[in-house]
Amino acid sequence: MSHTSYGGQAVIEGVMMRGKKNMAVAVRRTPEEIVLKTEGVSSLMDRFRVLKLPLIRGFVALVESLVTGIKTLTFSANQVVEGECAGEKISPLEMGLSVAFALVAGTGLFFLLPVGMAHLLEAYVSGHFWQNLLEGLFRILIFLLYVVAISVMKDIQRVFQYHGAEHKTIHAYEAGKELNVENVRPFSTLHPRCGTSFLLFVMVISILVFSLTGETNLQTRFLSRVLLLPVVAGVSYEFLKFTGKYQHLALVRFFSIPGLWLQKLTTREPDDSQIEVAICALQKVLEAEEGHKFTGQELCPAVRFIMEEDSFSDREVNQQC
Repeated sequence: MSHTSYGGQAVIEGVMMRGKKNMAVAVRRTPEEIVLKTEGVSSLMDRFRVLKLPLIRGFVALVESLVTGIKTLTFSANQVVEGECAGEKISPLEMGLSVAFALVAGTGLFFLLPVGMAHLLEAYVSGHFWQNLLEGLFRILIFLLYVVAISVMKDIQRVFQYHGAEHKTIHAYEAGKELNVENVRPFSTLHPRCGTSFLLFVMVISILVFSLTGETNLQTRFLSRVLLLPVVAGVSYEFLKFTGKYQHLALVRFFSIPGLWLQKLTTREPDDSQIEVAICALQKVLEAEEGHKFTGQELCPAVRFIMEEDSFSDREVNQQC
């Protein structure tokens, strides 16, 4: 088995898996069809060595992950639309604008709102240390309430099931198991390298980073929270990599526990058909990265596999039902 760390994300009715040089997405367009698409990936870090430096690489990786996420989400959404013959198409621009709006709203909700809430209580909780701590507690509370709120939505629950399928499949591969539903099913839906754990690290580490700003007025605190986000992301990324690499150490596993607990909200137990999709995505990446041969028919012979040849972002959807 390769030493490459494979990872991925859940998309609409599917899973994206990524290796060092390639990524693949598998989407169940209909119960009888799974669409598979592979594409080479490259990073700015391969072209500019300075971007590989600790802290810097974390922010670069985050931005690149967002770009990849937009492409694969657009692709998966359009596959589902085509499967339903809805006659509509989501363009990369529309998806990009949606993500941009979500980022702006998220910055306001999770970073600026806690500043204002803590400031309102300054008469009761004063001093830089206590204000920063209170702000951090508000940030974590808002984040947890947000995750709980979206986790009850039916459509989001299906995405969380695919999220669980992704984790199970990665666990099975890392354990050296043959990738089939029976082998994948028993594994945990929780994984220490998950982006959910990264987000929790961001919430906690932001308390430490923002404490370095010292005594400031309200306007300066608002500005510093936005400007220091790349620093928070960089530190959180390094911490996530560290905890993922050294899970054999008891202390590291202890620090991973809160993130794993949070994943109980962002993952759900998948059904076999969702596990099949996750396996398909990982198999296609393994085929591209390591030369494994995979047709898919040995996994689910009743399903028709459709290979897409064009890029994720350029695909046109057939609008004729």
